[in-house]
Amino acid sequence: MRGAGWKGAAARLAGTASRRSGRGGTSLPGKLLLRLEPHAIGRLSRGLERSAVISATNGKTTTAAMVASILERGGARLVSNRAGANMAGGVAGALLHGEGDTGLFEVDEFWLGPIVEELAPSALLLANLFRDQLDRYGELESIADRWAEVIRAAHAKGLVLNADDPLVADLGRERADVSFFGVEDLGLATEALQHASDSTHCRRCGAPYAYEAVFLGHLGHYHCPNCHAGRPRPTVTAHDVRLDGVRGARFELRTPDGVARVVLPLPGLYNVYNALAAAALALELGAPLADVVAGLESVAAAFGRAETVAVRGHDVSIMLVKNPAGANEVLRTLALEDGRHDLLAILNDQIADGRDVSWIWDADFETLAPRLRRAVCAGSRAPEMALRLKYAGVPEDAIEVEPELPRALDRALDGAPEGGRVFALPTYTAMLGLREELVRRGVAGSSFG
Repeated sequence: MRGAGWKGAAARLAGTASRRSGRGGTSLPGKLLLRLEPHAIGRLSRGLERSAVISATNGKTTTAAMVASILERGGARLVSNRAGANMAGGVAGALLHGEGDTGLFEVDEFWLGPIVEELAPSALLLANLFRDQLDRYGELESIADRWAEVIRAAHAKGLVLNADDPLVADLGRERADVSFFGVEDLGLATEALQHASDSTHCRRCGAPYAYEAVFLGHLGHYHCPNCHAGRPRPTVTAHDVRLDGVRGARFELRTPDGVARVVLPLPGLYNVYNALAAAALALELGAPLADVVAGLESVAAAFGRAETVAVRGHDVSIMLVKNPAGANEVLRTLALEDGRHDLLAILNDQIADGRDVSWIWDADFETLAPRLRRAVCAGSRAPEMALRLKYAGVPEDAIEVEPELPRALDRALDGAPEGGRVFALPTYTAMLGLREELVRRGVAGSSFG
């Protein structure tokens, strides 16, 4: 945005120098700008006609990409942190470099309050809360309490919430202007709550929820038998959902503006939820239903979120896993694929991953174990991943440990059948490392301009 003055010029110069040195620079200019001018986000965002903020544990980047695909069909010129730098520095950097009329920002759960306070967005989407990086965030209830304060203080005209997440849905009970979204296809329900389920007790009275249907982790249809708080009725819903393995998903989208069939090029029920969230937010911002459908059907996978890259004659499908709920949906999606699979599992324990990797024991690798032909385990905690796969039932002679990512990628490719697909399941920093390696090999484009 214009008007950053010498402080903005200094921040841009720092970003340019960082990129030329090979260190990226996605959030560095914004971080520097905020040190020079703490309220830069608020000042720069005043040049926007409207803005929206998206926050969630899982799916922020993909949902933002879906919303961008929808809004751009209507002619919106977006200012957005597309590279995924979702803390204050990344948002400030996007505003510093961007030129447009509509702001679209994915925001880290922990940073939601200060960024919303500065932006005063036109709409706010809160899509889900799952257990993730407990050593950084703490328990889910503490994040929900933070979010409740944000909602009470926010000037957002539109609030979009996931009706199927009881912790998120409860945040909107005292407001009449909430747009709720949810899944209505009971045929997708599992028999019971998974071990990875998180928010299973009423935020009002503490009693355990009774579930009529469970779809994903703790997402589903529920009510509290003690205080009678229950799932709110959503107005943007998915019906007749068909999951087509890693190829995509299909569903009927019902909205206040009409009904349409959506063929989604991204896989899994978790991406159906992302699509519902994107549709509800885009409609809140005034997008017509035709743009919503067209935008969802043309969205491209963000790197690491079901993206496929050709490497040495093999397709490498990269699917981020960072917590039990998200991992279970990836495993559920892979289990729908025919044949036996080659896996590259990359487990890191850096700060951005969370130092505690015990979450892998809550992820249901048993679902996929009978279908694994071979698994190469990499990353700083490769031995723990190998042990987890062994206890899931993968034969020891089918598991190889190679902590160094470049060598592990080669080992996975060397061992795969000719022309066969390799499924890479990296944690967050492992995904970034895998991207750097694929860029180095010339098979993926750089994230930086």
